[in-house]
Amino acid sequence: MRFFEQILVSYGWEGLALAGSLLLMFGVQLYYYIFVYGRISAYKNNRRAVTLDVEPPVSVIVPLFSEDYSFVEERLPLILAQAYPDFEVVIVYVGHDTDFYEDLTRLKQSFPQITTTKIHLDPRFPISRKMALNVGIKSAHYEHLIFTSTDAVPQTDRWLSLMAKGFMRGEIVVGYCGIERGKGFANYLMRTWRLMHSADWIARAVRRRAYRGTLHNLGFTKRLYFGVNGFDHLNMNIGEDDLFMQRVMTRDNVSVILSPRATLREKTWGGLGWWMSQLRYYGSSFRFYPQSVKTHVRWELGSRVLFFLTLLCALVVMPVEYKLGAVLIALARYGFVLFGVRRVARRLGEEGILGRYFLYDLLSPLWSAILGVLLLRRDERVWR
Repeated sequence: MRFFEQILVSYGWEGLALAGSLLLMFGVQLYYYIFVYGRISAYKNNRRAVTLDVEPPVSVIVPLFSEDYSFVEERLPLILAQAYPDFEVVIVYVGHDTDFYEDLTRLKQSFPQITTTKIHLDPRFPISRKMALNVGIKSAHYEHLIFTSTDAVPQTDRWLSLMAKGFMRGEIVVGYCGIERGKGFANYLMRTWRLMHSADWIARAVRRRAYRGTLHNLGFTKRLYFGVNGFDHLNMNIGEDDLFMQRVMTRDNVSVILSPRATLREKTWGGLGWWMSQLRYYGSSFRFYPQSVKTHVRWELGSRVLFFLTLLCALVVMPVEYKLGAVLIALARYGFVLFGVRRVARRLGEEGILGRYFLYDLLSPLWSAILGVLLLRRDERVWR
């Protein structure tokens, strides 16, 4: 109280309000980066109760929406080379190129664990990812299913074994997928955005309040899927990794696999324009999230913006000694932020994040504001 009384005497009500706001937002930021995100680095999935005695055979389901020879030649071999004794890869080809599908089918001669199925593509009746996944689930021979995409690249041959081991402690398994590392600041922003926004849902998942996974690295059982009659929100082309998962996730049925060896990397097909288009597309489901999840996601960003605005106000209008105190608080905040981000990045296998993080820290609120404006307009790609 003496501290605030001294501020009131020296700088008036304006100075007291600024100091209170700055310290309050500093406290919220400290809570997120130390106590919320800090749970990620300390998390151990083996603390969950065991529900299976042995690691089960798994079906890896991959929908393929184009004649993607780069996937067949470069990324599919990395899935097939996983060090796991009993798995199959179910490729669901959506298209009309007979020659390409025959090439896929012939792969089974060399790799017997491949199962292929085809959905004929008719422009009059677009096929969504949910439809392709549904066909893949019905074609799979095993009860336990792992879902990934043609753009995701396993970083080690332990990815599948770690994800499959997650089924020993839950019907749902969620893992992390980052962005492939490339040159340039745009790539850095995309990688850091993926890391920190994944930290939001991972932090909730390790607290047994899971609300989503990532479509590149996700698993669940057939029993769970057919028990709720399959995917919901069928009027949308998205939602299988968040809206559907919110329907089936409970406190006790989710295994969270956090290891650099279980990390995937998503290939990028453009710069910031392409990335913003992706965020707008998949972000269209956010409006349907529970209010508690929206609050959890928005409070970190909102408190950061208010902290910066309060800091700027103090630096502009207050005396020198007050400015110095505000700068010290800002430096302390950034130190805690770097400490929290470093722990999360290390746990998820991300490298090269910390050096330029202050730029992401400053720019991401603006980026979020632009995305928010874009989301006000209906994205026709989302709706069927």
